[in-house]
Amino acid sequence: METLRIGIVSISDRAFNKTYQDQGLPALKSWLSSAVLNPLEFVAHLIPDEQPMIEQTLIELSDIQKCPLILTTGGTGPYLRDVTPEATLAVADRIIPGFGEQMRQISLHFIPTAILSRQVGVIRGNSLILNLPGRPNAIAETLGGVKDEQGKQVIHGIFASVPICVDAVGGPLVETNPEVCKSVRPK
Repeated sequence: METLRIGIVSISDRAFNKTYQDQGLPALKSWLSSAVLNPLEFVAHLIPDEQPMIEQTLIELSDIQKCPLILTTGGTGPYLRDVTPEATLAVADRIIPGFGEQMRQISLHFIPTAILSRQVGVIRGNSLILNLPGRPNAIAETLGGVKDEQGKQVIHGIFASVPICVDAVGGPLVETNPEVCKSVRPK
């Protein structure tokens, strides 16, 4: 099984300035390590809410580090300093609107203010870039989806579609742990 190189970026002024401990990068590593069966290599960055720095980091992860999957966390709300979607769209070759739509659908299951989220999914070259929410539980919910008390999937998480998209942009075959996230592939 081929190694999956994943760029993970936590975008937060307060975590960058050490006002509080970053929780985004550990949450991403934890969920991905439980969901993906491939060996994983993380290229991690903790940066402030500065659009030029976000753009530069995404370009480096895509063009230089050659990460077929790049996940950001934080900076997707309506606040003036929340510029992650603008930075992501600025470096995008193509937009995949379904990712943002599904992320909001999942979050709306838990909180009505999810309507304010501006998460996007894009392709840059051979990289899929996804903006995730900032809270650790919201990261897990967005990636894995919503399950009922019996463990039956009620709303699919976005990661179910990530392996086929990574394949489409030229990345490795991504295998998932079906107990965490059952990926969907065409027959």
